[in-house]
Amino acid sequence: MAKLIVVSNRLPVSVTKRAGEVQFHRSPGGLATGLASVFESHEGFWVGWPGMASERLTDEDKSEISSKLMVERYHPIFLGRKEVENYYEGFSNKTIWPLFHYFPRRAIYENRFWQTYKQVNERFCDEVIKVTEAGDHIWVQDYHLMLLPQLIRQKLPKAEIGWFLHIPFPSSELFRLLPWRGELLNGLLGADLIGFHTHDYVRHFLSSVCRIMGFEHTLGRLNIDERIVKVDAFPLGIDYKRYSEAPEQEAIQQEVKKIRQKVGDRKIIISVDRLDYTKGIIERLEAFDLFLSQNRQYRGKVTLIMVAVPSRTRVEDYEALRNKLEQLVGRINGELGMLGWIPVWYLYRSLPFERLTALYHAADVALVTPLRDGMNLIAKEFIAAKTDGRGVLILSEMTGAASELGEAVIVNSNNKAEIVAAIKTALEMPEKEQVERNRAMQSRLSRYDVSRWGKDFLSALVELRHLQQELSVRKLTGDIRQKLISDFDRGKRRLLILDYDGTLVGFTDKAEEAGPDKEVLGLLGELCGDANNEVVIISGRDKTTLGKWLGEVDATLIAEHGGWIKRKGKDWKCVVELREDWKETIRPILELYADRTPRSAVEEKDFSLVWHCRRADPELAYLRAQELKGALMNLIANLDVGVFEGSKILEVRHVGINKGRAAKLWLEKENWDFILAAGDDYTDEEMFAVMPEEAYSIKVGSSMSKSRYNVETVDEVRQLLKELAGV
Repeated sequence: MAKLIVVSNRLPVSVTKRAGEVQFHRSPGGLATGLASVFESHEGFWVGWPGMASERLTDEDKSEISSKLMVERYHPIFLGRKEVENYYEGFSNKTIWPLFHYFPRRAIYENRFWQTYKQVNERFCDEVIKVTEAGDHIWVQDYHLMLLPQLIRQKLPKAEIGWFLHIPFPSSELFRLLPWRGELLNGLLGADLIGFHTHDYVRHFLSSVCRIMGFEHTLGRLNIDERIVKVDAFPLGIDYKRYSEAPEQEAIQQEVKKIRQKVGDRKIIISVDRLDYTKGIIERLEAFDLFLSQNRQYRGKVTLIMVAVPSRTRVEDYEALRNKLEQLVGRINGELGMLGWIPVWYLYRSLPFERLTALYHAADVALVTPLRDGMNLIAKEFIAAKTDGRGVLILSEMTGAASELGEAVIVNSNNKAEIVAAIKTALEMPEKEQVERNRAMQSRLSRYDVSRWGKDFLSALVELRHLQQELSVRKLTGDIRQKLISDFDRGKRRLLILDYDGTLVGFTDKAEEAGPDKEVLGLLGELCGDANNEVVIISGRDKTTLGKWLGEVDATLIAEHGGWIKRKGKDWKCVVELREDWKETIRPILELYADRTPRSAVEEKDFSLVWHCRRADPELAYLRAQELKGALMNLIANLDVGVFEGSKILEVRHVGINKGRAAKLWLEKENWDFILAAGDDYTDEEMFAVMPEEAYSIKVGSSMSKSRYNVETVDEVRQLLKELAGV
């Protein structure tokens, strides 16, 4: 049975050592909590660092830790102090964290951080392989391990790998600031399934892949190294039942009473966050200060309980943030406080579940206003704990949760005036409206909880593997390849219909200018020299170019997808009436988009006009292509032409001209013993569609096709033709 191998920077258990004795503690982090229920429902292992530098542990300590953790199915990786300093505190939290949260000025680009990051990812790879068997699901977590999917792929090519990011993924303009952006993207593309919290993050990632790596996607699917890579959104949920049922517990009810006794009849606003500059804690506190200044009637009637959970205490920025926060709390309480009332109750600590849930349940308002946040589970936990339906969530639009919790009071976390207005709205909101808003959000959160999140991701990973297996069955390898060669050898009359660009030659600037190389010409010469073979080259190229490049080859040439035909030893013949009046309507539109898209161009053929964007910026080209396609569709309604989208091109041509129609002329010519058709793009699908069942139709590339088989590269096509020609 397949196991689940969860891989994260930290294990859900932390190790400490006091008075020479090793102690174990449950990790308080949101990732550990969120994944725990998913992990517990599967067989497998959790691989990660137990949270203590290896220099402080003896060999006996490590042996004891490994033995005890293995009982829980945890597989520890022991990291040294320098590794933690450069990989975790350095590259992960001083480079990736600020940049991905839109704080580029805080990002530090140190080569020593990067080198250690690579080394630690390699360490993780070695340990993952130790516990992985064929068929296991490997689920890598978060930004600490962005190189790991590709490292595993290199050692376990058939591994089933997923990766999930628990923080935002930035726009491509920010991501490209990273000196090692290509290496990180290549590392992630080793995964089969790449998950994010929201579709915005999916869009940003795909944009980066397109602009930096040059890979385009179709509905979130990428074709990478003979594999389909899927990119999708899976919003992380919470253990909804745990929080919604907690207020019924006697211990939590007692905690709620204690809170109310201390606060009295004042309104309670809560703020719960890790102490991090991305959380907007300072800005939030300044907004509360402004609220009390502008709404004096609320002085003495509302209390802000601010919980700041210690985080990354060894990082200088965090220590400076703590000092600034505590100074601000002191100033507000000193200036606005009075006997019997403190405006801000400040707690610098992590609260146990019972106290935190009691705080959620008792609060009238939750102020959740990060400057940028991947999801933010605090907002979801607050809503789940409001069993009576009363309470108002004020939520930053910069959180992933905002896309799910639309009934909250949504604010721009940088707009203090808007936060002030939201606090007033929340405190004065009628109870009926509070309940209506919260019940709608609770219904949504209860359906998509953390368990559903995990199931959805893992189900998508399994479905993707099934799709990849379907495609692998179509690959022209092994017995199928040998049967093809055997059928060819037995055939007395053989028909070979071959596309040119992307099938016989690759797409390069050199190929555009120079035409076919000597190998292709020699190979075609050998095939045409066999009297049993009928070779047809069918291309979208214009007849002049095709004749110049392949005119000396004793093959039938078909240009412009079937508009022109040149039989052996004869001149070019037009197979349909040549009309060009429609071009005057279409050409200005194509030229306009060529002017608006640097490095794109318009090519005119006898039967078509083509907008080429292969050399343009990939993302801009994609956007312009969609705009142009829409504009053209409105123009061609009364014209006998169609719009066809191919690889880096948009073509307008006569609807009666296509490779399928051209191919049928040869299919019907005689009874062939052997038929081979090979192509690579959308125009070749028309050819594949008319092939008889016994024909060998081959698509270059791993995308879905009407062809019977797939090969990955032009080189594979050439090698096959060499074997058929006996070269």
